[in-house]
Amino acid sequence: MRALIASLILLALPAGCGADGPPKPPADEPAPGLSVSGMVKVGVSGS
Repeated sequence: MRALIASLILLALPAGCGADGPPKPPADEPAPGLSVSGMVKVGVSGS
């Protein structure tokens, strides 16, 4: 059981160390053709 846990930890380490490259900030501009509009109501009603 310890070998299984140790192997899972060794497999998970590269994923937490930036193995996919350096972090990239999100783009500042909105996606083209995307718009959000509307109204939201939150509450409880009843009689």
